[in-house]
Amino acid sequence: MEIRLGPLRAWMACHPELAHQVLMDTRTFDKGGPLYDRLRPLMGDGLVTCRHDTYRRQRRLLQPDFRPSRVTGHTEPMSREAESVCGGWPTEGRIDVSAEMLALTTRVISRVLFSDSLGSAAAAEVRDSLAVIVRGLFVRTAVPVDALFRVPAPANRRYRRAVERVHAIVDAVVEERRRDARRADPHGGGDLLDTLLAAARGDGGAAAISEQEVHDHLVTLLLTGAESTALCLASAFDLLARNPEAERRLHAEVDTVLAGRRRPGPGDLPNLTYTRCVVSETLRHRPPGWLFMRVTTRETVLAGRRLPPGTTVLYSPYLLQHDPASFAAPDRFRPERWLPQAAAVPPGAMLPFATGGRKCIGDRFAVAEATVTVAAVAARWRLRHVPGHTERTRPGATLGPRSLVMTCEPRSRGPAGPVPRDRSLATRTGTAISSQDSRTAGDNGVDDA
Repeated sequence: MEIRLGPLRAWMACHPELAHQVLMDTRTFDKGGPLYDRLRPLMGDGLVTCRHDTYRRQRRLLQPDFRPSRVTGHTEPMSREAESVCGGWPTEGRIDVSAEMLALTTRVISRVLFSDSLGSAAAAEVRDSLAVIVRGLFVRTAVPVDALFRVPAPANRRYRRAVERVHAIVDAVVEERRRDARRADPHGGGDLLDTLLAAARGDGGAAAISEQEVHDHLVTLLLTGAESTALCLASAFDLLARNPEAERRLHAEVDTVLAGRRRPGPGDLPNLTYTRCVVSETLRHRPPGWLFMRVTTRETVLAGRRLPPGTTVLYSPYLLQHDPASFAAPDRFRPERWLPQAAAVPPGAMLPFATGGRKCIGDRFAVAEATVTVAAVAARWRLRHVPGHTERTRPGATLGPRSLVMTCEPRSRGPAGPVPRDRSLATRTGTAISSQDSRTAGDNGVDDA
């Protein structure tokens, strides 16, 4: 389908087979176009924005830190952070779920990247800066007039300050780590920053990466690892509150699996089947990454139409995942559609994390974090929309609620009895083990970290 975005002429891949053709041929359909041109000043030349010719080297460097065994090791810290955040919510009070989830995911991804090097004040500043950046990204990717963003208007100044602060915070953490002789492990292996600094030294015989590459990788993973998962979690609690039967089944499962324990651990994840279904259905119903862009590097044919080099091609996980030809009642939130005994999903219809060579590197990590967090919160709380709440989910650079305020109702946890509620609400700052079953595991992820 041909579409126009202002002066931009583009083609939309509206069928799963066409989307797969685009995503599997990364040499012909490369990253490019206004979307990525506007992202590069923010993320540099990291995994999300780099071209085909440098992607494989970057992926090979970072992949070990996201292998299943490493993700398993992160499950316990994920659970502790989730417990820390939701454990202090006020009984029958109101919380900003969007802000709380962003605080949580910022803390989690910060630990993966920097261990404990990012203090609470810096993490809070990153969280606040991310909120400003995301608000400004969509208009910068959708509006083709650069001059509008050079005007010293308040929104432009806020955006520039937020970007500058994130870059400065990352640079400060890197410099501090370099000065810290105790963390100067010649073999790396501590956190992802250690991995990158080892690569910058040329350890292991490979060509050394540049200082700018270290910076770009950290900024890219920090931004994508915090914001996308936070939106997924906020969407999950929003959708559960609208669907009482799904919420009831979720609570029944966590009460059974987590009976007598305060928080989920790595051994619980295989048994949190319905909880994973809630996460998968949230990613289907409301994928944080909802629209992506590619540019042809050579003449090719798509859906019988010849496309010259430089043609812009779009695909939308949201569009594909709401197609009634692939999903019955696509506008309904139905986690049970992901149970093992449910009908198979057509290949390629589920694409929240892309697929092929540029499938999201953090897909397992994100699903694990979301599953742990949903289980931890559901074990303690029932979240309800405030009176008069109306749907306010609007697409931006990403999709999901950004100011979701809900009320907290404490709930019992089976034989464990009432959950203690002894902490007051405080300001906090805060991204899977196994992916969902094979029907979704091949295609899950937020494109394209």
